[in-house]
Amino acid sequence: MKTPLLVFNQKGIYCEAADVYLDPWKPVKKAIISHGHADHSRWGHQQYITHHTNVPIIKHRLGDISVTGKAWNETFTINGVKFSLHPAGHIVGSSQIRVEHKGEVWVFTGDYKTEDDGLAVPYEVVKCHTFITECTFGLPAFKWLPQQQVFNDINNWWQQNQDDGRTSILFGYSLGKAQRLLKHLDTSIGKIYTHGAVENMTEVVREIADLPPTEKITRDTKKEDIKGNIVIAPPSTHGSPWIKKMVPYVTASASGWMTFRGARRRRAIDKGFVLSDHCDWQGLLTSIRATGAEKVICTHGYTDIFSRFLAEQGYDARTEQTQYEEENADQTSKEKD
Repeated sequence: MKTPLLVFNQKGIYCEAADVYLDPWKPVKKAIISHGHADHSRWGHQQYITHHTNVPIIKHRLGDISVTGKAWNETFTINGVKFSLHPAGHIVGSSQIRVEHKGEVWVFTGDYKTEDDGLAVPYEVVKCHTFITECTFGLPAFKWLPQQQVFNDINNWWQQNQDDGRTSILFGYSLGKAQRLLKHLDTSIGKIYTHGAVENMTEVVREIADLPPTEKITRDTKKEDIKGNIVIAPPSTHGSPWIKKMVPYVTASASGWMTFRGARRRRAIDKGFVLSDHCDWQGLLTSIRATGAEKVICTHGYTDIFSRFLAEQGYDARTEQTQYEEENADQTSKEKD
């Protein structure tokens, strides 16, 4: 019985023929990285390969690393195995990884979404025989509204809070969600203030994307300056001493988990906006059909339920354990969304 082109072992997703890993969670010699979130791009690998727009992001996070940047659709060969990176649409610089060897094609998505957010390069369908997919929101209950409708609601919320003399605090993870929020805020309403972690990452992303002006909150920032404006901050700041400077304020979270009222209550958030950087149920199914794949491997999220549904639809579907994180509804400190 021949060894599959990609196998899951204790270090990550391994291509034996090329002796290379995809998004490994333990240190390896050579790693191809799909995107910059901490669970997919970890410290300690000897050599990193990723899309060139992700290079400054992972260097900012990981420090002095040996990294090579590739362009979209650029084929590079390792030990006779062909690899290429294709847009995943998840966050800026996020890629799907295509692997081809002896006529067999596998695609590893990392994390992805099909809606064009106006910031990340939009998701591209890549034909393959085996498709490795996340299923973070792999339940029929998850159905996203068009992005513009959500941002209209966010901007109206900000305007109302300003009219009421309150500061708007919008929680979003420092890499990805924060920049997506910034991109679509209506700056005619007021100024955008940021937490230091958001500002530092945003400065890196500015090398890649056009974003509106922001002002980092420091010890010298006055409470009266912030009042009525909007603050973008990581979820980990909620309930912290840092946030007390914003009083009186109203809080909101932008996440796919805001589909469930209970998630908002557990986080003690005043308002929830359903906005995710992952596919919803229909986005997952549409993507899988478009690849033409017969085999589907579900890596993180609602893996059991989703793979069972796919099997009922005639796919050769199974699950694999990974150390990728599935955007826990109650998390407050993770820099991922």
